[in-house]
Amino acid sequence: MTERNVRALVLIRDLILFHIKLLLDGVKGFIMFWFSITAVLADLFLLRKSERGNYFYACLRMGERFDLWLNLYAPARHANDNRDGLFGESRAGDDTFVGRMEEMVRRGPEPVVRK
Repeated sequence: MTERNVRALVLIRDLILFHIKLLLDGVKGFIMFWFSITAVLADLFLLRKSERGNYFYACLRMGERFDLWLNLYAPARHANDNRDGLFGESRAGDDTFVGRMEEMVRRGPEPVVRK
């Protein structure tokens, strides 16, 4: 397979990964919209004044953890500079969406290189 064909396949793979990530981000936004309203209502009606905000801020922390895991745009910073595109910007087995997808594609985590 020529270098041009490999680059084209990597680009198509990365497009598919990005669209899956966009879809997941959209679903997260929809769920977080309703979950945050429910959390605020629970905070307002179920908790004492000193505890208000517990559910809402827990909801926000959960959303942040999901965003860090999804890592929507960060892998693209240098993806153009390496042969493996988005996979080249992560390690198979990393605790991110791309890391997990790479682990599935490569059928296992990348070995840790010790210096």
